Amino acid sequence: MSLPEDTIPGSTPEPTSSPGKSAQPKAGDRRRARGMAMQGLYQRHFSKSAISNIEAEFMVDNDMSKVDLLYFRDLLHGTSREQAELDRLIEPFLDRPLQEVDPVELAIVRLGAYELKFRLDVPYKVVINEGIEMAKRFGGTEGHRFVNSILDKLSRRLRLAEIRQR
Repeated sequence: MSLPEDTIPGSTPEPTSSPGKSAQPKAGDRRRARGMAMQGLYQRHFSKSAISNIEAEFMVDNDMSKVDLLYFRDLLHGTSREQAELDRLIEPFLDRPLQEVDPVELAIVRLGAYELKFRLDVPYKVVINEGIEMAKRFGGTEGHRFVNSILDKLSRRLRLAEIRQR
């Protein structure tokens, strides 16, 4: 019995022609995936809908042709699935109760925490910078400072070895 080519160590999977599923995703496609995932998490905060329903809505209601779909799904489902653990990681760095954090900023921080903990393929500086940019675009006036502070402190806890290498 032979393994599919994409599971053989050292083999390179063939790029697919599906949107957002290239072997090497573009930075812009990942940025859009983060933005969509953050909006999905924000929507879930209020609607309490199943994350699979939110994903389906986004797939129908948005142009996803320039979105890294695999990354979008991983961020959306992973952040939702790991929310309790992510909140435990975030809470020590908050200056207020979790329930009082702006929902946009909370979605961004949870997403960043997920990437810092579970997506070691993404450099910590990229996670922080992307979080700041989302907060500037979607958050309150000083939201980017809050996001920067939390993700910076969290990165020192979760990515210390990576930080020391720099």
